[in-house]
Amino acid sequence: MYANMTSRLARVRSLIMALIVADLAIFGAAVTMLVPTGPALAADAPSRPIKIVALGDSLTAGYQLRASEAFPAQLARALTSKGQLIEISNAGVSGDTTQGGLERLDWSVPDGTDAVILELGANDALRGLEPEVAHKNLDQILAKLKARNIDVLLAGMAAPENWGKDYSDDFNKIYRDLSTQYGTLFYPFFLDGLALKPELNLPDGLHPTAKGIGVIVERMLPMAEQLIERVRTRKLAATGDAR
Repeated sequence: MYANMTSRLARVRSLIMALIVADLAIFGAAVTMLVPTGPALAADAPSRPIKIVALGDSLTAGYQLRASEAFPAQLARALTSKGQLIEISNAGVSGDTTQGGLERLDWSVPDGTDAVILELGANDALRGLEPEVAHKNLDQILAKLKARNIDVLLAGMAAPENWGKDYSDDFNKIYRDLSTQYGTLFYPFFLDGLALKPELNLPDGLHPTAKGIGVIVERMLPMAEQLIERVRTRKLAATGDAR
């Protein structure tokens, strides 16, 4: 009788051990399926944000606006809401001319920048500076950015009519000509949609309100998305990895 009980206990222990081994095998298979390794893990890793610098004057800086209301911040939120992984730095300086932008280009656009939204020239036009000067400065900025392999969205400006038609014609064509020359994306007029709309402008009539910036962002958003796509395409062509 004792021998029979011992035999039955041995069979029970064997059965339990077999069940434990089977469970461990199933669990191990499940872990192998749920936890990616190697290339699969790398593919699922978070992508590096595309780094954009908005280089401009008070229109970019957000004159008399909170930082969260300025153009770079509003554009960043709009792009993020559409699933874009980006960072936009505000490199706007109130009162800056194309000459000022050129002089501070190297430290305003740090290493690691993928793209630049270039908005300069309004102060040149307001001061009646020669269009040739603005053209030369913007030309040099674009040349430097191209040499650094940085994609550009160039935002145009329009000269005030009080300087005369010749001045306006010479100034206004600067942006399209340079965009064609350097193959940049081109947004013809940064303030498009704001003219003669007091609710979209500050009392000075020159600077947008937060709501006015929202209009700019809404209109420029498709082109900003094209800029991001250009960055991804360039990186993919260069390295095979668009992240």
